[in-house]
Amino acid sequence: MGSLPATVPEFHFPDSSSKQTPIHNQSSIDETTLLNLFKSQQDYLNFFFNNLDIFQTLTFTRTLLDSSGTVFFSGVGKSGFVARKISQTLVSLGVPSGFLSPVDALHGDIGIITKRDVLVLFSKSGNTDELLRLVPCAKAKGAYLISVTSVEDNALARVCNMNVHLPLERELCPFNLAPVTSTAIQMIFGDTVAIALMGARNLTREEYACNHPAGRIGKSLIFKVTDVMKKQDELPVCKETDLIMDQLVELTSKGCGCLLVIDQDYHLIGTFTDGDLRRTLKASGEAIFKLTVGEMCNRNPRTISPDAMAVEAMKKMEAPPSPVQFLPVVDYENRVIGIVTLHGLVSAGL
Repeated sequence: MGSLPATVPEFHFPDSSSKQTPIHNQSSIDETTLLNLFKSQQDYLNFFFNNLDIFQTLTFTRTLLDSSGTVFFSGVGKSGFVARKISQTLVSLGVPSGFLSPVDALHGDIGIITKRDVLVLFSKSGNTDELLRLVPCAKAKGAYLISVTSVEDNALARVCNMNVHLPLERELCPFNLAPVTSTAIQMIFGDTVAIALMGARNLTREEYACNHPAGRIGKSLIFKVTDVMKKQDELPVCKETDLIMDQLVELTSKGCGCLLVIDQDYHLIGTFTDGDLRRTLKASGEAIFKLTVGEMCNRNPRTISPDAMAVEAMKKMEAPPSPVQFLPVVDYENRVIGIVTLHGLVSAGL
């Protein structure tokens, strides 16, 4: 009853007749050898999936969810790297978490622990000396201790408040020594629990983005048009009565590839692009010297509000019937207050 259902999806590699990981002394690696290694690792991971006590894992997850303090993780060596990574994942999901070095903890860092906190100790064997020395100190601070181990009936499990057993058939290493499968299942376990906590805490896409402001997802959900648009002196503006040839400097110097045609109150009348200039020159020849911007401008351009999301501006630029390289930014009275360009959006990381 406690194991994961048999419907856990499995990866499919070519059949391997041997359950053991072979030792190869050859100086090169062939395709069959590599595929057999992946197949063996798959088998060992499936052993973990099929034998994990889901009810034990549920109790562990609920304990982290109900914690009123910080969830600290600790470990030594490779397990320490995994513990630190899982802690960082939780932090990115808005869960108060941190990594506690077992060595540094015994030299002052234990002071960060309180009776409201949970301390999760990752160890394959459950007999790691540094963690065993840490346990009585953390207990004295009143923290709730959970060991996550892969060896049955270990010393760490006996002294912690709770133990989670991660089933491990063997390491992929041909000597069954290098921690490559055990750390893989530790990572899978920790990150899956993290996503369970994410769902239980009802973390929204917007909240997640706020925790990742430098990433593309974060920028797409946080940045508004007003954050990325050009303003005031950067705007390539002109009047509709201006001659086209008199506005060539304005057209080319602002780096927008267009002119924003406005009236005396800055209401948008239309746009005139460098593409419009080429088409007008081809069609009119020398007559272009007498043409005004207002005669040749597009009086029905796409526009966008400063409060719109920047990603919406990009979608609007790419919309049919043909893509554009810029959008005038107008207020509710159709007054020009800025311009957003495709180059500007890309430069902002969108």
